[in-house]
Amino acid sequence: MSILLVGALGQVGQELKQTLPQVEPTFGRLVPVGRSQLDLTDLDAIASTVQSIAPQLIVNAAAYTAVDKAESEPDLAYRINAEAPGALAKAAAACDAGLVHISTDYVFSGQTPSPRRESDPTAPLSVYGKTKLAGEEAIRQVLERHIILRTAWVYGTYGRGNFVKTMLRLAKERSVLNVVCDQIGSPTWAKDIAEAITQLSEHIDRYPGTYHFTNSETASWHEFATAIFEEARAQGLSLAIETVNPIPTSDYPTPAQRPPYSVLDCQKITGVLKHAAPQWRVSLQQMLKQYVKESMSQTT
Repeated sequence: MSILLVGALGQVGQELKQTLPQVEPTFGRLVPVGRSQLDLTDLDAIASTVQSIAPQLIVNAAAYTAVDKAESEPDLAYRINAEAPGALAKAAAACDAGLVHISTDYVFSGQTPSPRRESDPTAPLSVYGKTKLAGEEAIRQVLERHIILRTAWVYGTYGRGNFVKTMLRLAKERSVLNVVCDQIGSPTWAKDIAEAITQLSEHIDRYPGTYHFTNSETASWHEFATAIFEEARAQGLSLAIETVNPIPTSDYPTPAQRPPYSVLDCQKITGVLKHAAPQWRVSLQQMLKQYVKESMSQTT
């Protein structure tokens, strides 16, 4: 008996390495694999890896997440975000395993200012969103025993750069920053996502299907950035930033179009887990405490 964790080196994957052992009595020992152990562009390798491990549960925390770059690399994004999840689902079905897969708010257009429910119509605006939606559909077609967890505005201590890490880097170098103020979402800590996946995985047989999970309450990117700087200074970080100017999306054009209102309705998962997600600023405080502690340990 085992749990196969795919994408173990990403920001959510590294948190899952710490939380998934909580369900080892149910599913068995954790087997984490990164890109060097499993290339998601190789669909045959996916099948053979799953067959050799024969897990009870597969958790897919891997994805092509370069939203803007996906506009110029649609085939690669589709292979990793759509075909690979489909291959994982087929392999899971072959060994009678469950599959937990992370998806995104970008499957919605965000054109209406109301939180999106799991059953609401999807209408992705970008290649990234379209490929992630295709991955969801590929899983649903072949595997009943699955959980698809849509989340949004993810940041964390681990993995490559995210919004929090990028803002902190820029705030040490610059005194003035311009940040978009007309896109609204719910900043979500990778650790909270990992905890939710770990808890929800135990319900995969009773309550399979699609769920939304983010930290509670909302913010604009500008409000999020301002909070990052306030909380970072409260943790003792020295920053050069003095002014954070709010700007409209039109002043910061990107190759991929973003949903302007990217808020997910999380009532369904709250009903299953019997508790609400932490408020986003509370989680940001906890993440920065961890980040500062680890940064200090690396410099001593």
